[in-house]
Amino acid sequence: MRRPDTTPVTPPDGAPERPAPVPAATLHEGAPAAGEPAATAGPAPDGRLGPAVARTTAALASSANRMADPERWKWVPPSIALPEDGWIVDFDQVVDRWFSERLRGRPVPDAVFYAASAVGDHGLVWLVIAGIQALRRRDANWRRRLVRASAGLGIESALVNGPVKWMFRRRRPVHDGPRALYLRQPRTSSFPSGHATAAFFAAALLRDDDPWWPAYYGLAVIVAASRVHVKIHHASDVVGGALLGALLGELTRQMVPIRPVAAPAPRLALVEDEPDTSSAVDGERG
Repeated sequence: MRRPDTTPVTPPDGAPERPAPVPAATLHEGAPAAGEPAATAGPAPDGRLGPAVARTTAALASSANRMADPERWKWVPPSIALPEDGWIVDFDQVVDRWFSERLRGRPVPDAVFYAASAVGDHGLVWLVIAGIQALRRRDANWRRRLVRASAGLGIESALVNGPVKWMFRRRRPVHDGPRALYLRQPRTSSFPSGHATAAFFAAALLRDDDPWWPAYYGLAVIVAASRVHVKIHHASDVVGGALLGALLGELTRQMVPIRPVAAPAPRLALVEDEPDTSSAVDGERG
């Protein structure tokens, strides 16, 4: 078979130059022939996308997965990390060792502190005392006293167990072995102690014009110390909660004061004037 002649033909003068024919053997599959329009961009002959398009698609898919992740949109409030060593930890260890050596595991201290810790949940003991105080006093301010104590304990609990504990994310102490009595195990931050805060907050509110106020503070100390005894709080948690509760209590007393009730004036008995009979008696004698 004769091979095609590829020798360029010189056109005559003035005629346009024609391109030399391309051998069919040099045309690859899918390439445009002479005079045909070039192929547009698109999928390759084997059906795959180009490398750039594939990378763009993968990036968009990865971004969509990250945006759909619920953990990405979970708000984590800022927190203050308490030191895990130093004088605060040393103080906690000294107090915890003292409770272990002198009080823990003994029937009477266990019964007292476990009971105090249980009745201190949700400020229950302080609400009961506020009701008893209102019934005992029955003066002109008894309703104001009761409402101030009840509403104040609710607001204090929401504030301490919400934003304050979110701010301080501290692990609670580890209790090894079974407990002497059942106790509710909280899941919030260890600092500050909610029992100690509520105890000293309530004692500050209940002491206004009440001769029993030393007993309120004594009970507050027992409730606060019970959280160290049962190993639900560190000692520094209790100290911080007591200071915070006392501060909030004094602020509440200034914002919602209880004015002392003036003692009623003594009633004077009205004595009727008796007739003067001394002159008549003198005349009879004369």
